[in-house]
Amino acid sequence: MWSAGLSGVIMAGLVLFATAANAQTADRNAADAALVERVKDAVIKELSASGALDRAVDAGIGRYVERERAEAGQRERREADTRAAKLRPVTKDRDHIRGDPAAPVTLVEYSDFECPFCKRFHPTVKRLVDESNGQLKWVYRHFPLDELHPVKARKEAVASECAAELGGNDAFWKFADRFFELTPSNNRTDIDTVLPRIAGEIGLDKARFASCLASGRHDRRIAEDAQDAAATGGRGTPWSLIVSKSGKTYPLSGAQPYAVVKQLVELAREEK
Repeated sequence: MWSAGLSGVIMAGLVLFATAANAQTADRNAADAALVERVKDAVIKELSASGALDRAVDAGIGRYVERERAEAGQRERREADTRAAKLRPVTKDRDHIRGDPAAPVTLVEYSDFECPFCKRFHPTVKRLVDESNGQLKWVYRHFPLDELHPVKARKEAVASECAAELGGNDAFWKFADRFFELTPSNNRTDIDTVLPRIAGEIGLDKARFASCLASGRHDRRIAEDAQDAAATGGRGTPWSLIVSKSGKTYPLSGAQPYAVVKQLVELAREEK
């Protein structure tokens, strides 16, 4: 609402304008232009003095920022959808699946066995699968961060594949569970001790396990998983995609809390 002072300024301007309108025709344009400038200056001074100008500028900036944020959010969502479309389809023959393979919602996690955040996230997803009543399945894929965890993360990924080769899907998950329970993360794991220990604990033949570790036959699979992670937008671990039955994806970066992950799972479950 205009102040009384501003109203007075405008009224004075209107009087001046009416006077100028009765001037001789030759001088009218110059008089009108001068009058407009005088009224403009008076209005700006009044707006500045009352604080209305600052409020109007702030409001304009606020609207601009909100509009830019909304547009940026839409762009990010489109880019995320484009990347998620590159997700390799989940198959029982290729993937490690925990939970009902027919579950309508899928959480695909790209993980690094030496990542402390992956260690934290592991029991969160396990709990969600256990509580889902067959509505959620968990797919584990490899994303060893060699620049942070050289040698060890990739060898541990190979070890988990050897566990799967020798003992099937259940052995893979037993290996993963036990590994995250035992190890300190951040490339501090004594792999020469821990890997054979876990293999023995979960009932694998240690000699065959050691032979598999040395063979290199699972290296390509791990490299393909890592490439898939990057193609879908992964920049760190854990990197996850929650996928609804209709194929809509909800990207999830980092070791998010149980409540956050559960909310996304519920959104995916409700997606038709």
